[in-house]
Amino acid sequence: MYDKLWLIPFFPLLGAIINGLLGKRFIKNEKIIGAIGTGAVFLSFLVSCKYFIQLLGDSVKSHQNIVASWISVGNLQVDWGFLLDPLSALMLMVVCGVGSLIHLYSIGYMHGEEGFYRYFSYLNLFVFSMLMLVLGNNALVMFVGWEGVGLCSYLLIGYYFEKQSAGDAAKKAFVMNRVGDFGFLLGLFLIYWTLGSNHGVWTINFVEITKNAHLLSGDMILGTGVTTVATLCFFLGATGKSAQLPLFTWLPDAMEGPTPVSALIHAATMVTAGVYMIGRMNILFAMSPTTMFVVALVGALTAIFAATIGFAQNDIKRVLAYSTVSQLGFMFVAMGVGAFTAGIFHLMTHAFFKACLFLGSGSVIHAMHHALHHAHLDDDAQDMRNMGGLKKKMPITWATFGISCLAISGLPFFSGFFSKDEILWWAFSSTRGNMFVWAIAVIAAFMTAFYMFRCLYLTFYGEQKTNPKAKDHIHESPWVITLPLVVLAGLATVGGLIGIPHAIDIAHIGNKLNAFLAPVFQHSQELYKIEAHGTASTEIILMVFSVAVALAGIFLAYVMYRKNPELPAKFTAKFSALHRVVFNKWYVDEIYDALFVNTTKKLGIFCWKGFDVKVVDGVVNGVARLFGVIAATLRHTQTGLFQNYALTMVLGTAVMVAIFILN
Repeated sequence: MYDKLWLIPFFPLLGAIINGLLGKRFIKNEKIIGAIGTGAVFLSFLVSCKYFIQLLGDSVKSHQNIVASWISVGNLQVDWGFLLDPLSALMLMVVCGVGSLIHLYSIGYMHGEEGFYRYFSYLNLFVFSMLMLVLGNNALVMFVGWEGVGLCSYLLIGYYFEKQSAGDAAKKAFVMNRVGDFGFLLGLFLIYWTLGSNHGVWTINFVEITKNAHLLSGDMILGTGVTTVATLCFFLGATGKSAQLPLFTWLPDAMEGPTPVSALIHAATMVTAGVYMIGRMNILFAMSPTTMFVVALVGALTAIFAATIGFAQNDIKRVLAYSTVSQLGFMFVAMGVGAFTAGIFHLMTHAFFKACLFLGSGSVIHAMHHALHHAHLDDDAQDMRNMGGLKKKMPITWATFGISCLAISGLPFFSGFFSKDEILWWAFSSTRGNMFVWAIAVIAAFMTAFYMFRCLYLTFYGEQKTNPKAKDHIHESPWVITLPLVVLAGLATVGGLIGIPHAIDIAHIGNKLNAFLAPVFQHSQELYKIEAHGTASTEIILMVFSVAVALAGIFLAYVMYRKNPELPAKFTAKFSALHRVVFNKWYVDEIYDALFVNTTKKLGIFCWKGFDVKVVDGVVNGVARLFGVIAATLRHTQTGLFQNYALTMVLGTAVMVAIFILN
């Protein structure tokens, strides 16, 4: 019934192989290469739709499909298998649906690129890896996809490999993710060994872990519960993939890659992997209130910290990058307070409006770049200070970008309103909630509305600040770019209707998403009594308050960047030190360089010049010199004269006789 699940990751893998091996020498045509890459992901989307609809009508909500036996060593038995349940089915729809739109967009955006075939091969390989991560029925298959998206992000971020900054950003992303991956592996080893050695259950299968998780409740490590230690290790892995404090600095630098790559990585795929992993292992996290508090607190602090940096950035893509970090913080808040469904809900709505925002920024950059190129100018096409007044020039991009700004700000009744407010409600009223976390999240919501509308106003409103020579060359992007924007803006508008809260469900539609995901999350929530307490009126009051907070942020942005555009300059002049710190991202990169990067470099130089050259090479060269001295001394005994050798033999004989007589 579900025996063709393997087709979902197979199509993108096939597309990656065809374009990667044949694109440069045999296919060459951009339209064919783009059609292969986009068609591969769209076919995966069609198969995902088939199984999604099939699962909706199925009374059994969890199905495993074993493709082959993979590892069989002692107690370790690992199959290459896939798991289809409501959580993975929803993620398939998001990854393949949004991914296919981004592939279509890329055909227009990447037109004329020398490495066009290489780009689509990498992009298909990235989607394949993400699908392996989502579909894996055990932690090892998930980890293959986990590492795969890390590799592909390195390839895509460093796509413009001739640029030093792109290469550095790619390496930074790769290394920082390895730090998180170390935590993932530690958690996996700990769960596997504890379940096996203490309880005889040798497994890394997610279904089996969920079934036997209760066995871990009495196990301790240095006085701390095994589940707490293991889930904290898993969370370290999540902070790397999903760019949370302290492993977040790679994501803004990832803007060095092409804009569609940013949309794919930062909206629907790689950065959501940490959230998905926690959702998949929700039973383990539910067992540890300590870990859940850490998850919620780190998420809240990340949300507000990244939002402060977004205030002062002028690069349109970097503003969206810090927005992504902040929104991921909201998802972790949800996971930390036990609102697993709300976290996945926000993951889905975020994929819609953030992909639209990134692709919208790409449309603007595309237009600006071509205008500047035609005018033979070298201005920065991504700097919002060079934009302004693009509303009339690019009406479709403006409308879709504006809708997504409304959605991310949480205004009724756009998708972000439903998912964000459900997170805030759970943070306020959940048995695992925390008022401090809720307050930070509310402030972060205000900041989000402010800096997103700052971005909107600087880009599309006011006086057009583009160089006069380039103004006449700015125009709306072609349909292959605008069509994905329209579809994503539509989803950002209505996508939240599947999760209408009960408190405002006047039409009695019901929270469809909550009901759909209940088979995945309800068991752990009921078992550990994780629920949101409070009346419907309280929930409505909190909704009204959060909307008022968002409107306040929008109004402040309007006052500063539309009504009185001279205010920002006055503010930065008055608080220049604060602005400098925020503009320089709180000097986190510089601190990391001082503490880790430079220290590692110094250690490497010491190992090279201090140990390798002086000790290792010194010993080897010293032995060589010693034998050289010995050889130089002994060579004088080899004269070639018979009388010298005879004298030596006589002396030697005399010594031997003397020794014999004396003994």
